[in-house]
Amino acid sequence: MTSVLGVGSISSITLSNRSPHRHRSPAVRASPSFFSHHDNNIYGRRKLTVKAAETDANEVKAGAPEKAPASSDAGGSSFNQLLGIKGAAQETVQVYRVGVVDHFRLMSKLFAAGFVDQGMLQIGSVANKWKIRLQLTKPVTWPPLVWGVVCGAAASGNFHWNIEDVAKAVVCMMMSGPCLTGYTQTLNDWYDREIDAINEPYRPIPSGAISEGEVITQIWLLLLGGLGLAGLLDVWAGHKSPVIFYLALGGSLLSYIYSAPPLKLKQNGWIGNFALGASYISLPWWAGQALFGTLNPDIIVLTLLYSIAGLGIAIVNDFKSIEGDRALGLQSLPVAFGIDTAKWICVGAIDITQLSVAGYLLGADKPFYALALLGLILPQVYFQFQYFLKDPVKNDVKYQASAQPFLILGLLVTALAISH
Repeated sequence: MTSVLGVGSISSITLSNRSPHRHRSPAVRASPSFFSHHDNNIYGRRKLTVKAAETDANEVKAGAPEKAPASSDAGGSSFNQLLGIKGAAQETVQVYRVGVVDHFRLMSKLFAAGFVDQGMLQIGSVANKWKIRLQLTKPVTWPPLVWGVVCGAAASGNFHWNIEDVAKAVVCMMMSGPCLTGYTQTLNDWYDREIDAINEPYRPIPSGAISEGEVITQIWLLLLGGLGLAGLLDVWAGHKSPVIFYLALGGSLLSYIYSAPPLKLKQNGWIGNFALGASYISLPWWAGQALFGTLNPDIIVLTLLYSIAGLGIAIVNDFKSIEGDRALGLQSLPVAFGIDTAKWICVGAIDITQLSVAGYLLGADKPFYALALLGLILPQVYFQFQYFLKDPVKNDVKYQASAQPFLILGLLVTALAISH
């Protein structure tokens, strides 16, 4: 749902390098219906104008910010950066900028020689901007929301494999994933720009790869696009009350107060991570179930219980940000309790929650589903001891890649149990 905003001048591009020394400047203003008016600490910038046909590589090197973590695989690093994987190895911003400069220098020479026209130059500029916009939405975070919609549709017991139901589900996934999750991630990056300047200075906003106005515009477009799709789904499903629109609106508000002052729920490790877990598990499940069936109190309680496992997953991501969180006074659980205690809180939240759900299914006379869920918990425990508990900072990505597929399969097992 992102859009191409203005394409800059082809003859030159302006690149910004943000200094780690912050100063007070006026806040970016937005509509009071969504953004609160407040002062933000934003970075001082050193402007560097790069002429497409004249720039010397030494000029770019002088303006490049500090390096990101080294990578042994430039191609894989670029792909991880595009997906928005937190803590993944990245190329340096210097390399990125030199690449952009070289691209425009080459295209300018080809243009002067008559091999390409101005339209092709514009296409290259637009393509680079789209990559930056996509990175802000963190596509790697979309699948859990998409899976939540699948689980909700399955739990309703009313999903049928026909063109109309599949189309409804796809639109609901677009609403939950690219639109509203993209909105949430872009918004979070905007309010996290000071933390990212410490933890991940190569990300688009702290590195100056995208302007503040473009970020704000992207936030609004994704939000309005998601709410528009939610309203469309209510009409399509024939709802007398716009249930899905209300869920989308509530989730968007939760995303805002999670990231933005004055509430900024993420400052509290318990409340913030539970809100994150509920956003990734409960809300898309509810949307999928409301689209094809009805919500009832049992489903709401069960999915909120599962959101405690989401809290544990959110804690996994906090270990990479300890330095920045501590510097800015954010009380994430690894900061508040220390790494050793926080890692046990994390695995306890994940495992005890799933065991409780298995107990619920057993009590509901669904023993086979309960056993299936137990079978999916065991490999998660194995990978916790194999990777996460040994070194949660170093092995967080390995652990998530190994264990989380079993957790999300457990969600589907629970949904199928409810549908029957």
